[in-house]
Amino acid sequence: MAWSVYLSGEIHTDWRERIAAGAASAGLNVTFTAPVTHHEASDDCGVAILGAEADKFWHDHKGAKVNAIRTRTLIQRADIVVVRFGEKYKQWNAAFDAGYAAALGKPIIVVHSAEHQHALKEVDAAALAVAETPEQVVAILRYTIDGTLDGYTDTQQAAE
Repeated sequence: MAWSVYLSGEIHTDWRERIAAGAASAGLNVTFTAPVTHHEASDDCGVAILGAEADKFWHDHKGAKVNAIRTRTLIQRADIVVVRFGEKYKQWNAAFDAGYAAALGKPIIVVHSAEHQHALKEVDAAALAVAETPEQVVAILRYTIDGTLDGYTDTQQAAE
């Protein structure tokens, strides 16, 4: 069975690529999906498609709604949702994605640094795992999909 994993959140680092590369190295049967990560295209999609807005609020509103068509559809189709909160920017959309996924009963893995634990405590409470690195996410995916854990042989796993 191919698993679908939606990668939500921060768009300014290579965390998605690190997860995809790690999953490929582990031989996991995973398809990754994500929001549009080209910042300007994501911000301007509504007005580019539906027409200009004089007021920035309506400009952003159109973009958010057009982006939501993609985001909601891909989260609904996902087996697992990974939500990354970065260091430099506030990812309010990622908090929404986590809440939406939780409302749908999707398993959520949240990724953020230890310094954001307090600020994200409610988001973390909705998650089934909270990781600090993309490599930890890959290990969780590997264990979830294949049932394998580094450092354990099949004999050890069977005995436990």
